[in-house]
Amino acid sequence: MTATTTHERAIGVRRVPVARGYRFELVKLVSQWRIRLLVLACWIAPALFVAAVSQQSTLPSDTLFGRWMHATGWAGPLVILGFAGTWALPLLASVVAGDVFACEDRLGTWRHLLVAVRSPRRIFAAKALASLTVIGLLVAGLACSSTVGGVLAVGNQPLVGLDGHLLTPSDAAGKVLLAWLCVLAPTLALAAIGLLGSVVLGRSPMGLLLPALVALAMQLAQMLPLPVAVRLALPGYAFIAWNGLFTSPAQLGPLLIGIVVSLVWAATATVLAYLLFLRRDFTNLAYDGSGRRAITAGLLPLVGLAALTVAVVAAATGATGSGIEQDKVQRSVATAFAHLYRMQTQQLNRPAVTEAQLKATAACNKGGGQVGAQGPGNDWRCVVSWHLPGAEAAGTAIYQLDITADGRFVADGDGPKEVNGYFLVRTPTGDAPNPLWQFDGNVELLRTTPKG
Repeated sequence: MTATTTHERAIGVRRVPVARGYRFELVKLVSQWRIRLLVLACWIAPALFVAAVSQQSTLPSDTLFGRWMHATGWAGPLVILGFAGTWALPLLASVVAGDVFACEDRLGTWRHLLVAVRSPRRIFAAKALASLTVIGLLVAGLACSSTVGGVLAVGNQPLVGLDGHLLTPSDAAGKVLLAWLCVLAPTLALAAIGLLGSVVLGRSPMGLLLPALVALAMQLAQMLPLPVAVRLALPGYAFIAWNGLFTSPAQLGPLLIGIVVSLVWAATATVLAYLLFLRRDFTNLAYDGSGRRAITAGLLPLVGLAALTVAVVAAATGATGSGIEQDKVQRSVATAFAHLYRMQTQQLNRPAVTEAQLKATAACNKGGGQVGAQGPGNDWRCVVSWHLPGAEAAGTAIYQLDITADGRFVADGDGPKEVNGYFLVRTPTGDAPNPLWQFDGNVELLRTTPKG
């Protein structure tokens, strides 16, 4: 046996470690022009957008925390987070994870890669880890850029929560960071679905679009009046469940369920992609995906997982219906009004008052009392009552509510004008609309926090 043969056999049995394959795949990803553009956009565009919008006279008040972008720099990253969960993060998962295997099919480089690495298992691990690293870098860019842009443009000011209570700058910073960390779970679920589509569908463009299409379907489902158990069992709910961090006490039940469901989906889709990748015939250079395999080994297991998570969530929480009920709405509106009334009192230099002294209550009905007071809709009406120390008569204010299926509501003041009408008040950051004029709130879909 010659020395050359011995050397070749030594090379043939040598294993390329996952770490080395991971570095190779990571370099391949970041060398692509579209990935570089995405990194640049995610680390620069949010700061410019937040800074520009914060200086405008008209704010995106239809977006959660958008009405507070003039008041604090911590509102900006939350506005970007809402947009990212709807559009940006699904698209990032599609572009990165949805193409990480399919690109080898288009270029016809599977044989070269297998000869170099000699292990489909290590190839899968390297590609999956590299794609998740790039997605994490993009998410970090969105979070850091929007935060820096907001704080520099507006300032490190307190943030008004979804129940009207005021978060100190340090509390706001911690909650904003936690909110961004929470959306990593559903992003991982979409990335895993992207890996699955990229493996099963080969060079077909459907693999690239699969995470975005799945995210769009889940968003449409969240807009429908589905039972709360179905809503919580979809991984897309974790993109909006972070809202519960900004109430006091925090509404952690739906958020934790959303994170767990998302991680289960991520693990299941990744395992499916891994098993299908190991069974693939790499000798077929014309491989263009398998429609039957996509249904039997890709779609059906995820449909079964969705049914299972719905059953488990329903059994574990006992939740029925929409989760939006009269007593929950009344409690949310009264709590937010009491907190914001104190803020208005301070801004107008009136004598200080506490929530205990106000004893604010709300009486709400839906459709003028002609329909059951439950479920989403823009036909909710609430009459808030409160007491001031030393005053015999109770004060009252009327609000029209638009409650969406996910529990978020916008309360629009309908009189009396001197209480919840539109007028400007002077704040440390400049003139701002009356805080009791319009405000956002959140109805807790699960009854996990104590009444009060």
